[in-house]
Amino acid sequence: MTDTSIAVNPSLKPLPYDTLKDFAPVSLLAVAPVILMAHPKVPAKTLQEFVALAKQSPGKYNYASGGNGASTHLGGELLKMVAGIDIVHVPYKGTGPATADLVAGHVDVMFSGISSAKSFMDSGTLRAYAVTGDTRNAAVPEVPTFAEAGLAGVTASTYWGVLAPKGTPKEIVEKVNAAFAQAMKDPATVTRLAELGYLPIAGGPADYADNLRSEIEKWGKVVRAANVKVE
Repeated sequence: MTDTSIAVNPSLKPLPYDTLKDFAPVSLLAVAPVILMAHPKVPAKTLQEFVALAKQSPGKYNYASGGNGASTHLGGELLKMVAGIDIVHVPYKGTGPATADLVAGHVDVMFSGISSAKSFMDSGTLRAYAVTGDTRNAAVPEVPTFAEAGLAGVTASTYWGVLAPKGTPKEIVEKVNAAFAQAMKDPATVTRLAELGYLPIAGGPADYADNLRSEIEKWGKVVRAANVKVE
């Protein structure tokens, strides 16, 4: 089982495998939308207000991430590309320290998973600007989507899927896929995923193959445009 990092890594560093050729996609399980969070010290109350502020003062505002090449980093770079703004990347050694500094007001904004962001939103510690995805998320229905907020191109959600070794017999792939599809319909699983802000997909092998190709192409463009480097 893996997440979107498997589609990002080919653009970041040499790999001992070919992501598209050396695995057999089994199931595209779920998607985890993310929220752009801001510390209340930032005077903008909405995403459009933040974009306007950033355009007025290039380089003044910053965004935290869990490290160079992390999803939180690339989400910020995608935001910069789509919005046409210049905000400074502040990498941390993990999302935990990054979140702590966001809460403390040492940094301005950050992309965060819904499950970890919700408690800070509910307490008023952090402000939510927008959530990725085509529709509002049931876990945080009050937060507009990026499209609703005027930036439809910020598609930084994390996808989760299951891969098998290359050459796995088709009947085995289909059998395992069917088992995951059934599991994803379990009421307890559906409820728990919703609490975390995840949206079940339970797609087939072809769906996951298409997703991998699309995500590799999208994040490859972001990595090249932002000249992202990892140590």
